[in-house]
Amino acid sequence: MRYEIIKLREKMKEKKIDFYLVPTTDYHGSEYVHEYFQCRSFLSGFTGSAGTLLVGLDEAWLWTDGRYFIQAEMQLKESGIKLMKMNEPGVPTLEEHLDQVMNEDSVLGFDGKVIDCSTGFDFEKKHNIVWNIDLVDEIWNNRPKIIPSEIYKLPQSVTGESSFEKLKRIRNYMNDKSVDYHLITCLEDIAWLFNMRGSDVKYTPVFYAYALIGKKFAFLYLMNEECNDIDLNDVQVRPYNQIFNDLKELDAGSLLLDQSLASYALAKTIPSDIKIIDGINPCEIMKSQKNDKEVSSTRNAHIKDGVAMVKFIYWLKNVLHSPFRQEISEISASDYLEVCRREQAGFMDLSFETISGYGPNGAIVHYSATPETNKLLKPEGFLLVDSGAHYSDGSTDITRTISLGNLTQKMKEDYTTVLRGHIALAKAEFEEGTLGVELDKLARKPLQERGLDYNHGTGHGVGHLLSIHEGPQYISPRGDKYGFYEGMITSNEPGYYLEGEYGIRLENETICVKKDNKLLGFETITFCPFDRESINREMLTEDEIEWLNIYHSQVYEKLSPYLDDDIKIWLKQSCEPI
Repeated sequence: MRYEIIKLREKMKEKKIDFYLVPTTDYHGSEYVHEYFQCRSFLSGFTGSAGTLLVGLDEAWLWTDGRYFIQAEMQLKESGIKLMKMNEPGVPTLEEHLDQVMNEDSVLGFDGKVIDCSTGFDFEKKHNIVWNIDLVDEIWNNRPKIIPSEIYKLPQSVTGESSFEKLKRIRNYMNDKSVDYHLITCLEDIAWLFNMRGSDVKYTPVFYAYALIGKKFAFLYLMNEECNDIDLNDVQVRPYNQIFNDLKELDAGSLLLDQSLASYALAKTIPSDIKIIDGINPCEIMKSQKNDKEVSSTRNAHIKDGVAMVKFIYWLKNVLHSPFRQEISEISASDYLEVCRREQAGFMDLSFETISGYGPNGAIVHYSATPETNKLLKPEGFLLVDSGAHYSDGSTDITRTISLGNLTQKMKEDYTTVLRGHIALAKAEFEEGTLGVELDKLARKPLQERGLDYNHGTGHGVGHLLSIHEGPQYISPRGDKYGFYEGMITSNEPGYYLEGEYGIRLENETICVKKDNKLLGFETITFCPFDRESINREMLTEDEIEWLNIYHSQVYEKLSPYLDDDIKIWLKQSCEPI
């Protein structure tokens, strides 16, 4: 049993709370959160980005999705916490489980600042709750502090649109919906709207803030108020926590907010004569459809990233097969890839923690190497590397599964099957508004024909110098909320994972474009060769071979001008028609 859980239960008994709920979120909508908000990780030891912990006086449970099943099983071992595998047969949801374990006298506690208001309102209707209590803070000695980062403005050459123009579009949306006020809590939406960036959140260039938009005013609430030198076009900067008082003082009217993003604590401060309208933030829709400037600048970023990836793969394969081979581990390989990226002009930061998984570790979908798990690489098998970066002109996300030496026939068949799924999605043509759930089927079909599948989505939206994972579009069995439109940048990343042996994932970024036949399709904007030693040519159709050869010719054309001769020769060989 973890000591932290024991201490929490002592506080629960003291406060007469039977169950305490702990997500890992700041409820600003970001995937990554500041260490201050990582309460679930502090209590449970589970470090995955998605998951919710429920602690009872006698038992504890943690819900997470298929990306983290293997990792959670390892990290929760001997913790006294039961893993609840989301969407698996027979596993109740958090809400269903609460209905089972709570009786009419039970009390559920949580910090309303980190629970979304939709969930909070549901709890309010069904259970006895204490929502304004942060028990973790009472037991977390030396809890990390939030030190606001410097906020800076992006040039219009990168954004393609001024914050004044974006604010005008938001107000037009509000008028169309007959809305008086709009509360924005999502950090990425706020950063996009005001063309500003910061570094309050790891791997995501955003800053802690709220925004409240009215027909004749716009308030931006910041932890760091020292940005008065930035032209905000009559936007008034206010202290971060003043949002709670300002909401209480609003005149009667209607207020638009996304109840899946705004916190329950914020919603509870809104006066009863304000009509809350639950709906997607218009910023989320607008920022998902990139303008010409955003597309042009992100293309530049992907050329740089392709150069870094090719240098890394060339180094990796050559060092491992050199007679004077030096030791390379998962972590040192990841470190060298970061060095290759840092050499590129305009490099700002990694866009997420690099996944570098060799052999069995590659089967852990969102694996993160630690000194305890770090494997030495051998000249055999697969290394799965999922990585990306923020450059001054765009953000990248790419996965390559790299053969380090001898592969079995099954490994090649599995790799080629994943590649076929990737190509099927890359070649898709579809009507505007097509849902991601339909596109997802294309990528899974080659795998399912062999009785295989993968337990994660096939594609996510990609932010422009924002979160590498954004909506509203998703290519997934659950991607049924919002359709695809021109200008959306989305990943294409089918995979296959054989637990205890290896993992395979192949990911490019794509932009949704209009084809000559007026249908939409995907144009690939990531450039890096697929691993030809891993491909079983006999499994590919002529159309698939044609797509692969065209793609590889583009890779060589775009990257070769920036490479030294020895790497250029290797790249040409890697991109030869198969």
